[in-house]
Amino acid sequence: MRYAQGGGLTPERQRFREGIRFEAGQRFERGEKTAAIARELRVSERSVERWRHAWRHGGMGGLASSGAAKLPKVSDGQFAALEAELARGPAAHGWEDQRWTLQRVRELIARTFGVVCSSAAVWRLMHRHGWSWQCPARRALERDERAVELWKKEVWPQVEL
Repeated sequence: MRYAQGGGLTPERQRFREGIRFEAGQRFERGEKTAAIARELRVSERSVERWRHAWRHGGMGGLASSGAAKLPKVSDGQFAALEAELARGPAAHGWEDQRWTLQRVRELIARTFGVVCSSAAVWRLMHRHGWSWQCPARRALERDERAVELWKKEVWPQVEL
């Protein structure tokens, strides 16, 4: 199952879900039926069946959370250092224009931390930390408002034709 924001369950939500599984385990011990457990815990019967199977084979320990599916390749501390490098801008790292692309961030991660990851992993990493693909809301310091207005009045009408 995929979760919103691409980051999976938070630790708090993992503990909450684990609590539901443990409650189901206590009900298994009392001999309650799958349908009744599913209805009262507001989960699917299929989930209760999976939990009952895990409980039969591992007891209450079989219902415990196994933790995150996969540890991130870039730790929170490393991401803080990455953000500092991103703030320096692409030009400081040898690129001519001022755009950060996934490929460039991927290359920066490889150079800085020696960690190789896919573009999709970079996207998930950036998204998990609140970055987006969108352009910044603020305008560039170099922007010349007069030149922009002149372009809108003289050049754009010709382009529209």
